[in-house]
Amino acid sequence: MSERESMPYDLVIVGGGPAGLAAAIRAKQAAADAGLELSVCILEKGSEIGAHILSGAVVDPRALDELIPNWRDLDSPMTVPVTENHHWILTADSKREFPHWLMPPFMNNKGTYTVSLGNLCRWLAGQAEALGVEIFPGFAAAEVLWNDDGSVKGVATGDMGIARDGSRKPSWTPGLELHAKYTFFAEGVRGHLSKQLIRHFELAKDSQPQIYGIGIKELWDIDPAKHVPGRVIHSQGWPLDDANGGGFLYHQANNQVALGFVTWLNYDNPYLSPFDEMQRWKTHPAIREILEGGRRVAYGARAINDGGWQAVPKLTFPGGALIGCSAGFVNVPRIKGSHTAMKSGMMAAEAAVEAILAQREGDELVAYGQAYKKSWVSEELKMVRNVLPSVEKYGNFIGTIMSGVQMWMEYLGYELPWTMKLKPDYKYMKRKGDAKPIDYPKPDGVISFDKLTSVFLSNTNHEEDQPIHLTLKDPSVPIEVNLPMYDEPAQRYCPAGVYEVVGADTDAPRFQINAQNCVHCKTCDIKDPSQNINWVVPEGGGGPNYPNM
Repeated sequence: MSERESMPYDLVIVGGGPAGLAAAIRAKQAAADAGLELSVCILEKGSEIGAHILSGAVVDPRALDELIPNWRDLDSPMTVPVTENHHWILTADSKREFPHWLMPPFMNNKGTYTVSLGNLCRWLAGQAEALGVEIFPGFAAAEVLWNDDGSVKGVATGDMGIARDGSRKPSWTPGLELHAKYTFFAEGVRGHLSKQLIRHFELAKDSQPQIYGIGIKELWDIDPAKHVPGRVIHSQGWPLDDANGGGFLYHQANNQVALGFVTWLNYDNPYLSPFDEMQRWKTHPAIREILEGGRRVAYGARAINDGGWQAVPKLTFPGGALIGCSAGFVNVPRIKGSHTAMKSGMMAAEAAVEAILAQREGDELVAYGQAYKKSWVSEELKMVRNVLPSVEKYGNFIGTIMSGVQMWMEYLGYELPWTMKLKPDYKYMKRKGDAKPIDYPKPDGVISFDKLTSVFLSNTNHEEDQPIHLTLKDPSVPIEVNLPMYDEPAQRYCPAGVYEVVGADTDAPRFQINAQNCVHCKTCDIKDPSQNINWVVPEGGGGPNYPNM
């Protein structure tokens, strides 16, 4: 007999990000319109809503306009409209402005806002709670529960108070089972339970493999004389050589800039460090000029779904659905995904309420998948489906030109008769003997910094005496396979110093996992060339605590 208590709900949502919150709000709205009492709860593994949310972010309010039409009158944090667009092509010591008129109109940021996505989620949580949604922060969904017929029954939270050796500490408390008519998985990129469901139900068998980037972000207080609210800058080119990605710098409220660097995880050099590329990017004269005299106040990292239209898996299964970045709705050339994630949650919520009203509880929400295929989300993603693969295949210069031509053709109504294919990121890695080591400059402590100093600013914390949540399928692989073949790239692709090879120059090197440092970016789960690392949820409440990211 289970020691866990259970709680029944109509709808359980795993994850308190934009998709999960939008789904909860829309479910309550649709139920109220139909005269239905609907119980909805959200589980959030972070210590509070927004604690694990990290994005640029420039937000297209299209979905929010549909969800809460009067949001501008409700003290929303979206108060800084985008006023300027700049796209810089960087070399080591110069920049060129890319003319925006060469891009189709949908690439313009007119009508968008630059904002802390974490703060937007905190505000959305208030809207959800006002409608009666129950939100449980600090509770990590650790297990999928099943009905006898194979449909999803709900989820269970992880036990609290388990020691590293698996024994129960005096503080042990069992997890809680949440049973639902429908369970939505809104865990974000590479969700722990979502990837199990994708595998179990073969949801990705008819789609391309999902691919990713890693975004590393900092928040700076800068000299007010240099601050232009609403100014948006994107860059491409330097410092990346044979890899793809680019930088962003957004002038937000209160003399702050959100800046960061995205490295696509299809890079092939095992010596590349996305963290160090980001630090090097800040030393460019055009970026340094903005930051000098300022102060770094926050740091974080997060993987990003880059696969787009052709990588979206089947969204539904008996008893539940994938929404938001658990499925992957980022529009890569627009560098936006919050609006599409929110809309996916809204469509799923409408389908669930319709099914509950029709007493079809627990079946597959076919209506959600159908709504997605007819939606502006699918239309928007399909229009740009070949952009990233073109740059990936043909390089920054030729690929960017080809992407621009293809976007214009799609925008003008000439639907291209092909969809380019994708390859998993981990398959690109070269052997270390075929790659050139990269000599990164030492951080100066003013503009550029080291990993551990950066992790401190993420407010990351985990209960130390708990099972390591970065699990190895085979503990021998890092030293016996990855080290001789790839110089164990986990030392470099992790932006938080989680992985170390201790005694690399000795006869007995040892792979060390500093799980306390983990910022939950999921890059290791994605990029490990042996696919040996499996990221699972730690105790609820652990991880970063982003204040304004």
